[in-house]
Amino acid sequence: MVTTRLDDIDRKILAELQADGRMTNVELAKRVGISAPPCLRRVRTLEETGYITGYHAEVNSRELGFEVQVFAMVGLDSQAETELRAFEERCREWPLVRECHMLNGEVDFILKCVAPDLSSFQQFLTGELLTTPNVASVKTSLVIRGAKDEPGVPFDVLEERMNRTA
Repeated sequence: MVTTRLDDIDRKILAELQADGRMTNVELAKRVGISAPPCLRRVRTLEETGYITGYHAEVNSRELGFEVQVFAMVGLDSQAETELRAFEERCREWPLVRECHMLNGEVDFILKCVAPDLSSFQQFLTGELLTTPNVASVKTSLVIRGAKDEPGVPFDVLEERMNRTA
């Protein structure tokens, strides 16, 4: 298990930064119970080793004029590795696609898309997604409302699991 390389302090740092990535190093150090210089060294190590992959602000898409959120389930004609990679690369180029995940099961990919309005999404769907080579089928579901949108991982579950195996 990868988390065995992380000690309690590292996990606390990750949990605190996941909850509030804007806090100062001094505040973070205080919350996890160490002084600021070793805290900063630990954060840098967590970044360098890939446990922390970035920092971002959560923005309100509706306030910014993106009224439509859609999940698109995409089936491909071929699941050859070159075709899967080509589709993933194409998804990275589309601004309306905010997330792309390859799945196991009935569909090959699920895309989370945002658009200013239904017409804009429809233009993307018919002009881009459906005309992409290797795309066999697309089923879409319009989001009515969201009930939960939590980034990262549940650190309380991780800690509970670590305590059981210790």
